Amino acid sequence: MAQQDRSKKNSKTGRARGARRWHLPRGVWGWIALIVGGSALAGVLLVGVAVTLVYPSIPDVRQLADYQPKLPLRVLTADGVTIGEFGEERRQLVPLDQIPMVMRNAVLAAEDARFYEHGGIDTVGLMRAIVSNTLHGLNQGASTITQQVAKNVYLTPERTFSRKLREAIIALRLEDELSKDQIFTIYLNQIYLGQRAYGFAAASEAYFGKPIANITVAEAAMLAGLPKAPGANNPVVNPRRARARQLWVIERMESLGFITHEQAELARQEKLKLRADSDAPRLHAEYVAEMVRQQMVAQYGESAYTRGLTVTTAIDSKDQTAAWQALRNGLLDYERRQPWRGPEQTVSLPDAPDDVDDAVDEALAAHPGDEQVESAVVLKAEPKKLELARRDGSTVTIDGAGLRLVQGGLSSRADARQRVARGAILRIVKNAKGDWEVVQLPEVEGAFVAMNPQSGAVKAMVGGFDFARGQFNRVTQAWRQPGSSFKPFIYSAALEKGFAPSTVVEDGPLFFDRATTGGQPWEPKNYDGGFEGPMTLREALQKSKNMVTIRVLQSIGTNYAQDWVTRFGFDADKQPPYLPMALGAGSVTPMQMAVAYSVFANGGYRVTPLLVTKVVERNAQVLFQADEPALDESMRAIPARNAFIMRSLLQSVVKNGTGSRAYRTLRREDLYGKTGTTNDSYDTWFAGFQPSMVGIAWIGYDNPRQLGVRGETGGSLSLPVWTSYMQTALKGVPVAKSQAPDGVAMLDGEWYYDDYPPGRAVASLGVDSSGSAPFSPSGWQTVAPGSVPGFGSNMPAEAGVVAPAPPPANAERRKSILDLFR
Repeated sequence: MAQQDRSKKNSKTGRARGARRWHLPRGVWGWIALIVGGSALAGVLLVGVAVTLVYPSIPDVRQLADYQPKLPLRVLTADGVTIGEFGEERRQLVPLDQIPMVMRNAVLAAEDARFYEHGGIDTVGLMRAIVSNTLHGLNQGASTITQQVAKNVYLTPERTFSRKLREAIIALRLEDELSKDQIFTIYLNQIYLGQRAYGFAAASEAYFGKPIANITVAEAAMLAGLPKAPGANNPVVNPRRARARQLWVIERMESLGFITHEQAELARQEKLKLRADSDAPRLHAEYVAEMVRQQMVAQYGESAYTRGLTVTTAIDSKDQTAAWQALRNGLLDYERRQPWRGPEQTVSLPDAPDDVDDAVDEALAAHPGDEQVESAVVLKAEPKKLELARRDGSTVTIDGAGLRLVQGGLSSRADARQRVARGAILRIVKNAKGDWEVVQLPEVEGAFVAMNPQSGAVKAMVGGFDFARGQFNRVTQAWRQPGSSFKPFIYSAALEKGFAPSTVVEDGPLFFDRATTGGQPWEPKNYDGGFEGPMTLREALQKSKNMVTIRVLQSIGTNYAQDWVTRFGFDADKQPPYLPMALGAGSVTPMQMAVAYSVFANGGYRVTPLLVTKVVERNAQVLFQADEPALDESMRAIPARNAFIMRSLLQSVVKNGTGSRAYRTLRREDLYGKTGTTNDSYDTWFAGFQPSMVGIAWIGYDNPRQLGVRGETGGSLSLPVWTSYMQTALKGVPVAKSQAPDGVAMLDGEWYYDDYPPGRAVASLGVDSSGSAPFSPSGWQTVAPGSVPGFGSNMPAEAGVVAPAPPPANAERRKSILDLFR
């Protein structure tokens, strides 16, 4: 015990001695206090000097009271669907009261819960940042929303003391000049959130494809987690880290009382559907958006990308989707009838499963697909079965009919270029039955445009199979030969020269020698190579008889016909006044054809295509507003009776002629149209309409060549595209009744101009009383008015005269026109 007592005593004594050893004289403590105080004062003076030096460069923050960020050019459909956005930044300017409270609370929980309480600088957070930066080297920044606004609007991202000081001063000035709501509005619209999206409204569209007004708690928490690290917390790039950040924000919202426990649980369980998902709906109107972009830049210059223009088009999203699907399906169907060209590429796949996944990802990244046509890599190839890896990591097995196209490539005797083996990159689609099948990307191209013939409003436009393959818009930029789809305009001209649907014309051989053509002899043929003798104009148009149309053009005169077709919007210089014009040897665009057929559809008026209907700048300032024009006589292109009888003829084509497939499918009496196939099947067309909608479908190769070994026609290739579109576009549209205008009469079941009834109209052309043609097979013969039965004495001289057209000045141009037709 005594030893323990001594030990305790010695221990206390030792501590006492130690205390005395570190005890400082009273004067020393005074010096320490003086040094600390002086250092503090020096620090304050230093900060004061720094503020004095920095303050003059502080911007005037009062301008933010009228916050005007760079806003992109946005293009919308008539029903408000976004089809394009142009500019470096995706951004929408949304007032605070239009941002839902759940989004605002999520941001406050994640970024600055005391935002509405502090004066712009959170002193506790600032001291914490100063200590951390002193010890660890400027790693931690300020956390208030006001300071982030100061940094994002006015400062660079560098991490220096002067930049931090300027940030603090600007934040204080912001709090002095602006209200809290104004500062918060700027933050919510200004902050970068990844995916080129600036502001939470743009991020909602970019990540979830939905307006911010419809955001859920789970989605708001995900977006609120982005400002700290929009790259690392991006749910598209790093879903695992984004999920962890989202859960933290949900927990913060619950702890702060912004949401209930039940709401928090539901938010944690909600599965987010990102816009980047392969099955996310998307409106494909890229060609439309690009046309609008070019028009806006031409009108407003480069500022079109930053001044927040919102352009509304006449496009209808339902019609646009139908047109896109119809054209792509038509082109894919054509490719199914073509020989297998082989895989797009064959890559070497490793054996290790993890390495295979990486190799597949790398291979498919170079061969992107879309929601209809996917790219896939063959993992295992057997004679009757394929196993393929998709981009999402899943695998599919294809057998049976799904391998029809590539069956030859699965043979051991297949050519090396066509062989389908492990590592081959193929294209796959789901067919109408929902089964996978192998296809190949089309080399052939196409175009489709739909227009309201009453107003000119363009309701759908697809300029090619895939905008990503090239921005060439075939609707407006492709000048192609229209083939037989041009014949109605020759018939329309003939009606004004006294012809009638009942006029009989010889479908017999024609031959034009060198002396007549001034170059190579020309012996045109019908598509099937045969001749059927005398027939009415109605029957000839139904069967698309070339010989009949040539004889009609001979009769009315090529110069007259050239002038007549300009009434429909065609360029005279692209419709040379020679006989091949009867067979569509000139050049047109699909858009021109839409305008031209609208003249028949609307009763004889020529309308101007209307794509852009409204242009609005930021703050809802309307810069342009298009009023859909009402049809009036100043727009008349042809007489109403001409349009009416042409509709009757075109209706016969659809009901009983080359376009009858459309009638059998749609089962409507108000369908009108004409097929078109150029020589050697280089181009195929179907141009048709219902009185409320004109549709033009064209298919061909960009570098013209024959469509298929046996050749394709407008009826086999383009008509199905038109029919598929009309199935959607005309759904719910009542059948239109046709009202005969003044100036026409029905006699013996056929329509006539009332001043050219039977006996006065052209009864026959090129046919004598015995039914044979009076034209010489070695040349042309002049036939005087009245020498052909049915020509009345009041007929214009040109109607009964067949005379050779003068040879063209440019022999090469003449040869290119004539040689395209047999």
